[in-house]
Amino acid sequence: MIPWIHIDSARVPDGSELKLMRRGDEYSIKLAGNELMNSRLSGSEQALATLTCARLTTPKPRLLIGGLGMGFTLRAALEVLGPLAHIDVAEIVPQVVAWARGPMAELHGNSLSDPRVHVVEADVGALIAQAAVQPDMAYDAILLDVDNGPDGLSRPGNDRLYDHAGLGRTHAALRPRGVLAVWSSAPDRNFSKRLRQAGFAVDEQSVRAHGGRGSKSGGAKHTIWLATRD
Repeated sequence: MIPWIHIDSARVPDGSELKLMRRGDEYSIKLAGNELMNSRLSGSEQALATLTCARLTTPKPRLLIGGLGMGFTLRAALEVLGPLAHIDVAEIVPQVVAWARGPMAELHGNSLSDPRVHVVEADVGALIAQAAVQPDMAYDAILLDVDNGPDGLSRPGNDRLYDHAGLGRTHAALRPRGVLAVWSSAPDRNFSKRLRQAGFAVDEQSVRAHGGRGSKSGGAKHTIWLATRD
């Protein structure tokens, strides 16, 4: 069997070590022994974008993607959005952006040089907070894949995105009929409840990690919340 090779490490804000690993043409990003993402399991990250973009009706949508990761959500969004779209990508770990331009460049393709894309090395929560108080900065969609779900696994500070106050800020940062899309490795009934309490209409979908929905598709399932602002 081909062994895993440690390519590089980075520190998340709380000081934990993020590791980039490679085995042949397969990549993995791990934190404290937990695999956050794997290049062979990209289906649900792509679905995060395609399911969201299918709900947008404006020809000039403004999107915010929280978490660059391996770029699957960004690339899927670029494939279905028109030339007038604008996408801000917030990535809090600068080294992840460096990996996208370096050892993982083959995964990202030309996505980071696409004129529709603006990469911001910052906490996505800061961009949401800014848009919440500046109507001209509001988004048509905010896509969050910054953790294994609404539980702050990789960074306890991420909990602020998913609590009542955080969801209130996100609601204010969206334009009317705007969509908040959240990726998770598992369902969370309490999170669905908080979304509704924050004023969202909630559609919770189960998607396969390898792509596709329904019982005929095998493999692990992930959860995507599509929460629409009234």
